Amino acid sequence: MRTSRLWTSSLLATLLVGLGGTLAAVPAAQADTVLPPLPTAPEGDVPGVNDWGCRPTAARPVPVVLVHGTFGDRRHLLERLSKAILATGSCLFSLDYGNRGTDDVVRAAGQLKTFVDKVRAATGAAKVSLVGHSQGGMMPRYYIKNLGGAAHVDDLVGIAPSNHGTRLIPSANPVAALVPGLICVSCNQQAWGSAFLRELNAGDETPGDVSYTQITSRYDEVVVPHTSGYLAPGPRTTNVTIQDKCRFTIAEHVLIPMDNAAIGMTLDALAHAGPADPSYQPRC
Repeated sequence: MRTSRLWTSSLLATLLVGLGGTLAAVPAAQADTVLPPLPTAPEGDVPGVNDWGCRPTAARPVPVVLVHGTFGDRRHLLERLSKAILATGSCLFSLDYGNRGTDDVVRAAGQLKTFVDKVRAATGAAKVSLVGHSQGGMMPRYYIKNLGGAAHVDDLVGIAPSNHGTRLIPSANPVAALVPGLICVSCNQQAWGSAFLRELNAGDETPGDVSYTQITSRYDEVVVPHTSGYLAPGPRTTNVTIQDKCRFTIAEHVLIPMDNAAIGMTLDALAHAGPADPSYQPRC
């Protein structure tokens, strides 16, 4: 039953993110959607996440903030990753933003900034590391580039990030013409060639003294092609596809945050200075 729900979520995400392909020229900032406030995680946090009394240690001095994707929330799909990060001894925090990530990405980045400021104030840490799934891997780049985040972020790990958007064919979505932008502003902004992404990716794609790790799946059915999640090569950038590490893994867009290789590469990125080691071999 759980697997069935995950695949249903995957199909929904594929359909709705694909709506963005019809409106590739939307402006970077616009009104929020017509959706009412949506529920997030009724069970609350994974135990240990959002412990505002947590203090970083000498071994793990940088708190970690998890950032969910479009239609996601601070808990679901991220439980296994949360437990793996907590097991390293890191302070771990996670937020809900943008009415399940459907609202304007610019507004969402402002919410991330506020949350990071709260984490830094509570923990006394100068910087945090950000780990995000899908939109959650891309949206923090707006915070880093435009909202002062470059001074406060150590690592950004994107798991199936929508850095350059999706090329999903609009004609495959028969409802696209009926609801353009009404239920998912951020979907439009994540379309390949959108005005938002052109602005975000103009100039230096990896600004600041931030380490960037992008983890993708060859079977991603939402961020298409999966290599659109990659960022420009550089000394602080690692781009990796999980099938190059674990040949037989079938994790796609929805399941990738739970994949052993994706979690292993994330933990490696957080364990040392710089991005994930491209030669690191995670457990498959």
